[in-house]
Amino acid sequence: MTATSRKHVLILDFGSQTTQLIARRVRELNVYCEVWPYHAPAERIAAFAPAALILSGGPASVSDPDHPAPSLEALAADVPVLGICYGCQWLNHHLGGEIARSETREFGAATLTRKERPALFARVADGPVPVWMSHSDKIATLAPGLQTVATSDSGVIAAVRHTERPWWGVQFHPEVIHTPSGGDLLAAFLLDIAGVEADWTPERFVDQATARIQEQVGPKDRVVCGVSGGVDSVVAATLIHRAIGDRLHGVFVDNGLMRQDEATSVRALLSDEIGLPMTYVDASERFISELSGVDDPEQKRKIIGRVFVEVFEEAASTLPSANWLAQGTLYPDVIESVSVRGPSATIKTHHNVGGLPERMALGLVEPLRDLFKDEVRALGRELGLPESAVSRRPFPGPGLAIRILGPITVDRLTVLRAADAIVREEIDSLPMAGDVWQCFAVLLPVRSVGVMGDARTYDNVLAVRAVSSVDGMTADWSRLPHDALARISSRVINEVAGINRVVYDISSKPPATIEWE
Repeated sequence: MTATSRKHVLILDFGSQTTQLIARRVRELNVYCEVWPYHAPAERIAAFAPAALILSGGPASVSDPDHPAPSLEALAADVPVLGICYGCQWLNHHLGGEIARSETREFGAATLTRKERPALFARVADGPVPVWMSHSDKIATLAPGLQTVATSDSGVIAAVRHTERPWWGVQFHPEVIHTPSGGDLLAAFLLDIAGVEADWTPERFVDQATARIQEQVGPKDRVVCGVSGGVDSVVAATLIHRAIGDRLHGVFVDNGLMRQDEATSVRALLSDEIGLPMTYVDASERFISELSGVDDPEQKRKIIGRVFVEVFEEAASTLPSANWLAQGTLYPDVIESVSVRGPSATIKTHHNVGGLPERMALGLVEPLRDLFKDEVRALGRELGLPESAVSRRPFPGPGLAIRILGPITVDRLTVLRAADAIVREEIDSLPMAGDVWQCFAVLLPVRSVGVMGDARTYDNVLAVRAVSSVDGMTADWSRLPHDALARISSRVINEVAGINRVVYDISSKPPATIEWE
């Protein structure tokens, strides 16, 4: 998307793992934004004509000789700028201030004390401000023109402003949920200080995405769309169907790695409730055969991605002029897979991104590539999809293959399906079920000794995972009631042959990921 007036926000990415959270918080304010690498050319930034610039955090230090720096011409004096963490330090450094290693590193919760009531904090309630810090450098000497507007409880400069320009900097991270007033701070910067128009809505995205799809595909080509039943693929297919009608043909691939009875329920959703033109392919034996003996998670993802595309190419060959493949790739998928818009570290290959082979006979249509999960759900409701499709919990493309640690076998899949069904059934019955963003079972490559009916057993260990989150970029483990965990353990051990021990995963993201592989 290209801005035609100063009403959109540009985020320059210095490699922070939370840069995409900044974008999500901005869009929550109904403000359109894009994330570009910090080294984007000044002329490109000028053409975008941003109403405001946000400089993200990052792992580098401005004390390093080769520290990342944006094009200086991009910092026009009249464009409001907000530097976050590294972005704040770089702004101070760029203006002539000094950055030094902090004697007391700040990682985690902190409390700010404001000086008077600066405009950046105008929407934040009076009193101490809880924030989330993550830095080991500090502002040692303020640059000319900058002044301190808040300090942390350890005495470190935590927020600054320029006395003549609409430039601000914060040492903490307003984008994370651990900074409760972060949304208010961003609203004050964007809506009050920068005067950005809050006109980014799902309705507008539908109109723009429809036009882009029509332009990309053209008036005659057909699109083959992989529809798994998950919210991403269903919304993508529905959006493309709106744009090109029956020139979209959905393909549902049963890869043999789905949950219990899922293939049947997905077919009913796609055909009966949504009415998409569909072809159904049972490739379960092919996938499981290709995965035989493979225990490395990256290899699993790459194999599944390769076979998935091969199946699609074969299905597309039966359709006239089918030369496009649609995917429900989201922005978090991209940032966790490859550094496409900045220097962020790769965490894992996503099945929709890094798993695709270089040789692929189909072009890609990815209408949701720049959206977050909550935006996709809002888009689905705008498109009129049933709530059962929109609110479905995330399920990874590689399916149960990455929830079985170690090699995949038919027997292990059978055990995990039965156990996973119990886990989801029990959690869905809880009053707090709506607060659980994702829940599932993981079959571990571990066996333990147990006693059943006075006899010794030596069977599998099952891990239960339940997390709360908004977009999957960060997550906290769900505090399930102890009696619910007891019921899950009892039912799994008694009803699923081959499991004699159940454990509960209490790791948050970060440092762990939501999936185990």
